[in-house]
Parts: sequence; structure tokens; C-alpha cells
Amino acid sequence: MATIFTKIIEGEIPSYKIYEDDRVMAFLDINPEVKGHTLVVPKVEVDKIYDLSDVDWVALWAAVKNISKHMEEVTGRRTLYKVIGTDVPHAHVHLMPFDETWEQGKTLSLSEDEFNSIREKLSMIEEA
Repeated sequence: MATIFTKIIEGEIPSYKIYEDDRVMAFLDINPEVKGHTLVVPKVEVDKIYDLSDVDWVALWAAVKNISKHMEEVTGRRTLYKVIGTDVPHAHVHLMPFDETWEQGKTLSLSEDEFNSIREKLSMIEEA
């Protein structure tokens, strides 16, 4: 059975996508710990991050690096990484603009307008 992330990648579930290439996709977490909380996922469905092929591992971390730099430029905040590996059985990395008010596990409730505004600011997707 496909994970929720595979369903997002395949377009079955909508998302606030900010980045995509042939191996990786990044989108806003719908239960964010801070504004801008982003999930970076490989398109291949692999449960554990360390079980990714070398090619997908490199692609994932290259995307994390590029998105993090962009996030820092846009937000003016350092980017926090989290690799948990237990919440969804699909390898992924959490990226969050670090905020002194951040409390691990505490989530924010954002409106669709807020999500769209954040997506527009963080998006690395060129509009055609």
C-alpha cells in the first residue's frame, strides 16, 4: 500500500509543493512545528533513509542542501534538520526555519491562505 507521501508525489493528495526534480519532492508539512516546516522526500518509496540507493541518497541530500540555503535566504533564519524515521514509513527529512519559540512536537494551525503565502515565499519551482 502506498504511503501518504507517495500519494502526494503522484498527485493523488494535494500539497503545498515548493520543490521537485526527477528524484525528490519537497512540500510544506500540514502539521507544521514552525511556519515554513518542509518535508523533503525521495520519489522512490523506501521506509528507512539509510536503505536508499546511493543515487537517491545523494539526490535527497543535495535537495536538502539547496532548499535549506534558499529557506535561509528567504526567512533570514538558520535551517533546522530532523530525520525521525518513525512517523511515516517513507524516507524523509524535515526542514524548519529555526525560531526561538519552537517547541518540538508542538504544531501550529495555519489557514489555507497562510500555507499559500508561505509556499509562494519558499517555492523554488519556476512558473511556466
